[in-house]
Amino acid sequence: MFRSRPTTSKPAAPPDPSAHDTQGGWLKAFTIYANPAVFTVVLLGFSSGLPYILLFSTLSAWLAEAGVEQSIIGYFSWVGLIYSIRVLWSVIIDRITLPGLGSGLGRRRSWIFLAQCGVVAGLAGIGLTEPAHDIGLLLGLTVWVAFCSATQDVAIDAYRVETLSPRYQGAMAAAYVMGFRISLLTGTAGGLYLAEYYDWHIAYLGMAVVMLTGPFTVLFLREPVTRIHPPEEQPEEEPETRQGTDDPNRNDRKSGVLASLTEAVISPFYEFFQRNGRMAWLILLLIGAYKVCDITASVMANPYYLSLGYSKPQIAEVNQYFSFIMAIVGATLGGTLVLRFGIFRPLLAGSILTAITNVLFVVLSSHPGDYAWLALAVSTDNFCAGMATSALIAYLSALTSTAYTATQYSLFSSLMTLPAQAIGGFSGLIVESQGYPAFFTLTALSGVPAFLLVLVVMWKTTVDPRRP
Repeated sequence: MFRSRPTTSKPAAPPDPSAHDTQGGWLKAFTIYANPAVFTVVLLGFSSGLPYILLFSTLSAWLAEAGVEQSIIGYFSWVGLIYSIRVLWSVIIDRITLPGLGSGLGRRRSWIFLAQCGVVAGLAGIGLTEPAHDIGLLLGLTVWVAFCSATQDVAIDAYRVETLSPRYQGAMAAAYVMGFRISLLTGTAGGLYLAEYYDWHIAYLGMAVVMLTGPFTVLFLREPVTRIHPPEEQPEEEPETRQGTDDPNRNDRKSGVLASLTEAVISPFYEFFQRNGRMAWLILLLIGAYKVCDITASVMANPYYLSLGYSKPQIAEVNQYFSFIMAIVGATLGGTLVLRFGIFRPLLAGSILTAITNVLFVVLSSHPGDYAWLALAVSTDNFCAGMATSALIAYLSALTSTAYTATQYSLFSSLMTLPAQAIGGFSGLIVESQGYPAFFTLTALSGVPAFLLVLVVMWKTTVDPRRP
């Protein structure tokens, strides 16, 4: 029950920047969102985003109001490193079927269901704490929710990649971002409204109830089915053969354990580097740099708004009426651009726009309390982030081999957040010593490496289209 050879399929085709849909124009490109499989990803994106925004952006506002020092608020963002190391246990999710739940729901859905139940329990626990007096307990619950949330993300990513072919991953990515953004609205605007008119305890207990939509959604999903390929097509065979662990004459227990370890842990990474060659390291650098600008800035966003004199209802309204719509439009446009023009051009545009929008936060410091400037800065940031994220998720999905969906995608998504989360932990210290304008200037400059790396990878792929 616990160990079986994975159901595999051929590695996903490398993303081709020249690949685009020219048949039927823009109208046909947008009709992909009517696919039921794409719509279900919206619901999964909502479950994925809600705990994330409640742990960081919304929680930072609660900590600020409770009088917690800015440096400690910045340190709390290091809990996000759990999302960045989820690749360490993604192998378990890829290889193990949960007893009981797995037989009824299937491998992917059972892991999603179990992790979501853990998130619900953790959010309820957070709602019963007092940050000023229970900072240690609050930290422990935050770590628990982050672990469960990261676990569900591993399973959700695998489910999404395995549901439709790589051609439609741009639309799947846009649908995921759409659901994710709906959850951001719920966790920020909904959470801030509840905190304003009731209190923070009610806000987090209420969000725990909202999170129950996740387990109920999983019950109505279909477990993805992948086609089994003959052994000679399975990429994990070569590293196993090199170590001699597939020798039929070696049936001892040590050989069996080594074969299992090789198959589960080494093969996914071996396959990726074998398929991409020397370009693999450049691709990993690109993934690690792409979200630094966006994620680092978001750590101190809500404390920044509060310091400028904006009220919680004002911040909630901006998220409800402006940034939410712009984020959905940006995500949808990003997915459509990928379908029409391939991955790299939208990816390049997203890297430029995300860095530029951070400059608006610097300008915002000259207009404290001005609602129009707040709406402009936040909505523009969400539009560009939505478009960039759709392109990036589509790129990661195209890089992933469906033979090792959870493990490889977890590697990519972990690298996507690891540098930003590590840097974000120092955000409070930078704000305390240099101020908010200097902080957001630095976050804008942190987008330059991502832009340059996209250009290099894009050029090398154009020169040698056999490489991603």
